Amino acid sequence: MLNDLPPQAFARRDEAPDQEFYRFERLVTHIDAGAVAAVTQLYRQFLPAGGAVLDLMSSWVSHLPAEVPYTRVAGLGMNARELAQNPRLTEHLVQDLNVQPHLPYGDAEFDGAGICVSVQYLTRPADVFAELARVLQPGAPLVVTFSNRCFPDKAVYAWQVLDDNGHVALVQQYFAAANFGPTEVFAHRPKGGDPLYGIVGRRPTELLTDTQ
Repeated sequence: MLNDLPPQAFARRDEAPDQEFYRFERLVTHIDAGAVAAVTQLYRQFLPAGGAVLDLMSSWVSHLPAEVPYTRVAGLGMNARELAQNPRLTEHLVQDLNVQPHLPYGDAEFDGAGICVSVQYLTRPADVFAELARVLQPGAPLVVTFSNRCFPDKAVYAWQVLDDNGHVALVQQYFAAANFGPTEVFAHRPKGGDPLYGIVGRRPTELLTDTQ
């Protein structure tokens, strides 16, 4: 469980403020076309058409299926210029989740959420996943995807010492810490291309409170 991990598991090689690291936009894709397609398919499968969607740790690229309409796509990320170029976002804001994990949204505001190839940078994952559970509707899906790539200076140490199976198990612990329901695991492992792993869990019907 997460509580059994030492505090240094969520330290980074570069502990300088993340605002400095993300000050300049990076208008590049971090996974190849096959892995992007795998993310999009998971979003197509799990994020409800016509719903309100939260794109957490967002950037300039949208992985949402082009043919599926959504009433709202809120993007929260680290670089305003990147977010402004994302064509699917209906709104966006900049926030460093490692400094402030509280999400500036109301309870049960979203019908689904996604984190794409960024979960490895969270230093307070339990807090962030608890907030995701709060802002999602009961039963709403959270889709977390990742590959084997990262910025090594900013990925937490726990991520860097684990292999792909270890990454899956770690992210499942993030879900469990926030009382999400049973998770489903999806794997895209092509020969010669980027692997892509997806973990999907649903927001519990009732959230645990400090008094429970």
